[in-house]
Amino acid sequence: MKLHEFLATMRTLVDEARTEKLTAESRIVFLSDLHLGNRFRGDDFRKNEDLVKGALSSFYLSHGWKLVLNGDVEELHKFKYHAIREAYPELYSIFGSFRDGGRLVKLVGNHDLALLAHEDGEFPLEQALRLDAETGTILAFHGHQSHRFFMKYNFVSDFIIHYIANPLRIPSVGKPVTSRRRYNAERRIYRVSKELGVVTIAGHTHRPLFESCSKYDSLRWNIESALRQYTLAVGGERERIESMIGIYVQEFNRLSRKERRRKLSRNLYERDDIRVPCLFNSGCAISRGGFTAIEIEGPDISLVYWTREGNARPYIEREALFRDRPEGTPWQRYTIARDSLEYVFARLKLLA
Repeated sequence: MKLHEFLATMRTLVDEARTEKLTAESRIVFLSDLHLGNRFRGDDFRKNEDLVKGALSSFYLSHGWKLVLNGDVEELHKFKYHAIREAYPELYSIFGSFRDGGRLVKLVGNHDLALLAHEDGEFPLEQALRLDAETGTILAFHGHQSHRFFMKYNFVSDFIIHYIANPLRIPSVGKPVTSRRRYNAERRIYRVSKELGVVTIAGHTHRPLFESCSKYDSLRWNIESALRQYTLAVGGERERIESMIGIYVQEFNRLSRKERRRKLSRNLYERDDIRVPCLFNSGCAISRGGFTAIEIEGPDISLVYWTREGNARPYIEREALFRDRPEGTPWQRYTIARDSLEYVFARLKLLA
């Protein structure tokens, strides 16, 4: 898709999106890419089912949060909706509790696009959610809209997965996360968000982003910062920094060679050196061992990671700004990054 084509699509999304006010009392969590299946072969959500249910029911639902399901909730390329619905009654009951309290927004993605044909669905679908604050605008949408293929030929993808990939047992979810096509989607969203002066929260790529910053960026900058601190440190502080650098380097080396070679950073979004914090991504709920989400709580926006207590990688333990656990549960919530929305809007206004 050409950039001017996606710019026109984004203008339409902004103009026609469901619109709500963002206030100092707002508490909104964005969760995407659950890819719910039928609990059997090919269902990538099974391993995180208890974790997602636990986080939603014991924390977000009980503490008055609004839930935004940002697309690809159901994996309709591989499974029938009725089979998915029957496989996860408890999870859909939790969704229903959010809905009944007026605290659910369900956005459509390319893998659950077929639900638009069901006008009487129990969970009404939207294309996008627009949140207007006094100092700026946030637009939440799945992200497949940046691909001409998914916008015009999604039925072809559905056919290939359903009738070719599935019978041959070819995995179809998760593998393309770092593909050039999906990365190009991020670049288009970044550039158009900057052009329109809106902050976007997307899903689709399965790769969490905070303020247009990838994990590659975070690790690289943390290593550089720690090295500078190391040269000035003495005694036990130097030993602590040395241990921290070792953890960062270990996690950095864990990234695929392809990701490191492409240097998935702001330098590929555009040639300008100044990064504009206009792109956020909630990641996905099918990662091994946990899931990520974007939270808006009052004046702040955060990237969080949920996992079972004791399961987090050393990098997460070291990097997290905060950690908490809902009482009586084994689930741990790590706040990986946090910033004020006023700061994000100001940077977007002044740098874009």
